[in-house]
Amino acid sequence: MKTETTCQIMANMENVNITYLIENATIVNEGKVYKSSVLVQDGIIKEISENIPSTEEMLVINAEGLLLLPGVVDTHVHFRDPGVTHKADFFTESCAAVAGGVTSVVDMPNTNPLTITEEYLDEKMDIASEKSLVNYGYMLGATNTNIDEILKVSANKYAAIKLFMGSSTGNMLVNRLSVLEKLFQEANKLIVAHCEDEETIRLNTQKYKEMYAEKDAPASLHPIVRSEEACYLSTKLAVDMAKKYGTKLHVAHISTAKELELFSKDALINKNITAEVTPNHLWFTSEDYDIYGNLIRVNPAIKTAADKDVLLMAMNENLIDTVATDHAPHLKEEKERPYFSSVSGMPSIQHSLLMMLEMWKNGKTSLENIVEKMCHNPAILFNIRKRGFIREGMYADLVLVNTNESTTVKTDNILYKCGWSPVEGYTFGSKVEKTFVNGVLKYDNDSIINKTKGLPLEYGN
Repeated sequence: MKTETTCQIMANMENVNITYLIENATIVNEGKVYKSSVLVQDGIIKEISENIPSTEEMLVINAEGLLLLPGVVDTHVHFRDPGVTHKADFFTESCAAVAGGVTSVVDMPNTNPLTITEEYLDEKMDIASEKSLVNYGYMLGATNTNIDEILKVSANKYAAIKLFMGSSTGNMLVNRLSVLEKLFQEANKLIVAHCEDEETIRLNTQKYKEMYAEKDAPASLHPIVRSEEACYLSTKLAVDMAKKYGTKLHVAHISTAKELELFSKDALINKNITAEVTPNHLWFTSEDYDIYGNLIRVNPAIKTAADKDVLLMAMNENLIDTVATDHAPHLKEEKERPYFSSVSGMPSIQHSLLMMLEMWKNGKTSLENIVEKMCHNPAILFNIRKRGFIREGMYADLVLVNTNESTTVKTDNILYKCGWSPVEGYTFGSKVEKTFVNGVLKYDNDSIINKTKGLPLEYGN
């Protein structure tokens, strides 16, 4: 496990009020790649210009040859805090986030206690305010019994309503049709849905438990048990309800080509129904279960190489609108149990941007598309104020990336509390050099150098 010491925390530099001039950077922002300089003052992007004169009060960073990106806004993380902190907590996972160029996160409700009331939402905000190095927000979780309560919570207090239409970690399955109808009809906030048909999964599980002894069931069963059909049936139900009631719906972690039939290529601003993909579903395939076993077991399951290729195409063609990690740490010993007693989820936030940049290096997507799906669109879709873009007047959440220097993932540079990664041993062709959160340099030269806390995300215009 990682501790604060092994997170490579250096002396807490007093860099909170420093004015930075980032010179000669190659900026990737709002569909353009261009060279310019950025002035950061009092936590805000003060000026963007090719010719900003330096003064003695500024700390000048020469970014020649480096990419300057908006900080990644990851709207799907499980930081396990409170209640499951032997796997992860808000401090350790926010360390991993800044090391990966992620500056804002939205945490899921399936902790202990579940975030299903305003009281528990407030308690979790307090936890993040004390621990998080990055900016933070939460989703409220829907259950079969709490719809009236969560609909009373001010929409400005939380990022979205999380709806589990298939069971996963935390047992928050909503399986009553009348409850689903009420939620889709009355929701005053974006619904983010985990879509897998529970009856299909139950029948498949029963079938394969009868076929295999517990210790003999292979991890490669996972995309068969949690099948394409299970995903499609549930996603179609959610999409149909959203269309019926005009509800804003975001379908999380799309994993199959078939589901994409249910979405459109319209511009994000014109969509009520949107989709997310994870880097893991764009990286691994069902063939990889033979290599990694349950380490790449996630819900919904990683599917075929053909599905992966179509998902990537869909991201490039705007059928898929956002990229988020579904960062979900478990201890390695929990993952290495036999298939039917193993757990789903894997850590990924430290390496998600590197994974996407590797796809760019391999000619599979563009820098502009990566920034749109990981930075711009999450901020737009979740109505997050003053983040996700490099614009004057916005918070200075910024990442400098060296695409000419490599990063090898090793045990001693993995910052997840669980201490492992499925990409351990892989050498990426890029490196996160520096990460700024609210104008504070927090990650620099392979080390976290400042422990000042992030800010709560603000929602609205």
